[in-house]
Amino acid sequence: MYKRPDHISMTRLIRACVAVAAIAVLSACVAQTRNHGYVPSEAELDQVTVGTDTVQTVASSIGRPSAEGVLDATGWYYVRSQFQTLGAFAPKEIDRQVVAISFDANGVVSNVERFGLSDGRVVALSRRVTTANTRGVTFLQQLFGNLGRIDTSSLLQ
Repeated sequence: MYKRPDHISMTRLIRACVAVAAIAVLSACVAQTRNHGYVPSEAELDQVTVGTDTVQTVASSIGRPSAEGVLDATGWYYVRSQFQTLGAFAPKEIDRQVVAISFDANGVVSNVERFGLSDGRVVALSRRVTTANTRGVTFLQQLFGNLGRIDTSSLLQ
């Protein structure tokens, strides 16, 4: 025979399911932080002396960067970015640090600078946008628009 569960145990089961669902929903909203790149610390940068250190001594003391000057190797750039993702939203950059070490023509350190997120601005390095010349024209308009343009003499050849 089927025995029906009592009302109290069913209520406890429903409360437990609601609590588990609430915990699952709230845990999905926890901010996740990702770090990209490397920037030397202030203690490491204090070891670099402007006017005396060279490319080789900087490479041995703090390491080579992931980016160098584009046209010539007169600068090294260490870049670190921190992104935060909250739930299903797109990641947002919350911190960026750039350390620029400049070298003169002889390879001696001429300047050491540190920049933050507030010092930067978005620059489009490459833009690959193709404008469609069929804007506002449907497929059927294109298809039927070509019917009157058929030259019968080209079909016979």
